[in-house]
Amino acid sequence: MALSISRRVLRAFAPGDVSSLPFSVYSAFRGHDYGDSSYAMRPSVLGKASLDVCRRYSTTILTPNSSEGAFPSHLFSSKHKSVAIPDREIGLCQDLVIPVTNFLNEDKGFMTLGGDVFDVPIRKDIIHRVVRWQLAKRRQGTHSTKTISEVSGTGRKPWPQKGTGRARHGTLRGAQFRGGATMHGPKPRSHAMKLNKKVRRLGLKIVLSARAAEGKASVVYLMVFEDLEVPSHKTKNIVHFVNQMENAKKILVVDGGPINEKLKLATQNLHYVNVLPSIGLNVYSILLHDKLVMSRDAVNRIVERMRTPINR
Repeated sequence: MALSISRRVLRAFAPGDVSSLPFSVYSAFRGHDYGDSSYAMRPSVLGKASLDVCRRYSTTILTPNSSEGAFPSHLFSSKHKSVAIPDREIGLCQDLVIPVTNFLNEDKGFMTLGGDVFDVPIRKDIIHRVVRWQLAKRRQGTHSTKTISEVSGTGRKPWPQKGTGRARHGTLRGAQFRGGATMHGPKPRSHAMKLNKKVRRLGLKIVLSARAAEGKASVVYLMVFEDLEVPSHKTKNIVHFVNQMENAKKILVVDGGPINEKLKLATQNLHYVNVLPSIGLNVYSILLHDKLVMSRDAVNRIVERMRTPINR
């Protein structure tokens, strides 16, 4: 999906043979070649000289066709070499650099994901609270049962109080009779519960961090696209793209602004592909889908929203 950075990159910025460099430095430059977008270019594992290189080239406008401050074209290589990449430590709030592509699997450079949004500590209790809050809030609460005053029937005493040998009853509309009332039954109400805004925001950060940290080998659970433009409104374009992905059972596509009309028509007949604007991104929708595809604009808007102070 993304062009690999050959060893000549390291020779250009580091003295001596590439094999003599620390393994963490080499792995940081090679991380994005193997689909492990969550480990790519970690500043914490680089040396001082290599850290300056990362800060210079790990930007949202770094592409093979960039004119100013970009990699020379001869430093890019499409060859993939096997190298063991260690699992990174999650929750250090460090920026991540992942490759950017599109529906045609073209290389569109790299993008930096803010560590305060995409690399926060994973807390299952926060996710549980947010999911319960979402599911309770979406309930209609229109359930209703009839009380003894609402059940149709006469108010006459069915038989005398004494002398018949039967139990004492004052009405046939009681809960003990067939067709009678329901005692303490549900009535229309709101099931919504209160949850602090900072907890809701933290829950969204946690699930985004979990998706960014789940990338292993060739399987990527968080993908960033340059844009969500599709060639036409035909469904076969999306089907062909999904068939090329591994372990793609349900996909959530997130765009920054209003959904493109072509994309909406191309995905409306696919039950395993759902499209949302960035303002509608939520914890429960992310957990329902095993892959998250976001446009560059959607990432910027979500990061901006997460960093906006909460008005009390």
